[in-house]
Amino acid sequence: MDTSRQVIELESFQKQVAERFNDLAAVDSDELLSVAWIRKLLDAYLCCQEEFRLIVFKNKDFLNRNPMARYISEFFERSVKALDVCNATRDGIDKIRQWQVQLEIVLCALDNQRSLGEGQIRRAKKALIDLAIGMLDEKESNSILGRRNKSFGRNVMRENKSVGHARSLSWSVSPSWSAARQLQAIGNNLVAPRANEIMATNGLNVAVFTMNYVIFFTIWALVAAIPCQDRGLQSNFSMTRQFVWSTPVISLQERILEESRKRDRKNSCGLLKEIHEIEKCARHMNESMDSVHIPLNKLKEEEIKERIREIKQAYGALKDGLDPLERQVREVFCRIVRIRTDCLDSIGRTNSRD
Repeated sequence: MDTSRQVIELESFQKQVAERFNDLAAVDSDELLSVAWIRKLLDAYLCCQEEFRLIVFKNKDFLNRNPMARYISEFFERSVKALDVCNATRDGIDKIRQWQVQLEIVLCALDNQRSLGEGQIRRAKKALIDLAIGMLDEKESNSILGRRNKSFGRNVMRENKSVGHARSLSWSVSPSWSAARQLQAIGNNLVAPRANEIMATNGLNVAVFTMNYVIFFTIWALVAAIPCQDRGLQSNFSMTRQFVWSTPVISLQERILEESRKRDRKNSCGLLKEIHEIEKCARHMNESMDSVHIPLNKLKEEEIKERIREIKQAYGALKDGLDPLERQVREVFCRIVRIRTDCLDSIGRTNSRD
């Protein structure tokens, strides 16, 4: 590729990453870490990865030469580690669906009833207790989910013709798997390239570093938002502001960490906005039903109706958002598999020609 054209394309990639993360960082605090925002983040990741894929294939002749061979190898290692987080995220979404079932039971028991009797109240209380246990007893819930993990990997591997590369990919997370350790492994040695390294690779390693960081931040945000095994957000972000995309990424990291430190979020099993809404409306409904006496007086009846409206809103947000989110996480998984397989095949063909 012509050197001047390569420089322009590499700079364009940096600017596109910056634009997408500036857009993500411009969101209000109320929308940060919502299902809609997470989907927007995953869309940004997919777009960045597609731009990166084009750069890789235009420069594939350089990928098997040192030092680029080492950079691209480390990129693939991080990508494979990200697959496990995609699987854990899928399990987390499945866990949220179980909470959705409990909310539905509460609504069936209390909504659109001419009058509330002891039977309906007991049924709603039991569902709220089950919901509270499911949201707090994270280790037990995750061990059950781990044993029946429905990994993205199996279908992907059946669809993928390049079985030789696919065998090395993770298929599911084990009960002892740790999201915190996986994040640490992905972020390990993720440092900005030095000037002499940039010169030696004509700037290609900057594109690889940028995509590495996009993967790292995206996976970190998924772990922050969605319930998964051994969540931990205290990863070592050793980021300078030398890149055009650094400022919005650092800003988002700081905002998410600040959210995690809030008193009412410290013990949450996920920072997703909709999870917080479930926790709040379930707590409010429990408080309202603690002092229920049958038959209900008008004041208590209106209070419970208001709590029902809160639960319906939380239930509706989950009903509309979880399926598209799961499909998008699956697409991220598939794209990671695809770019790794295609690149390894391409590098292999280049080596055979040499």
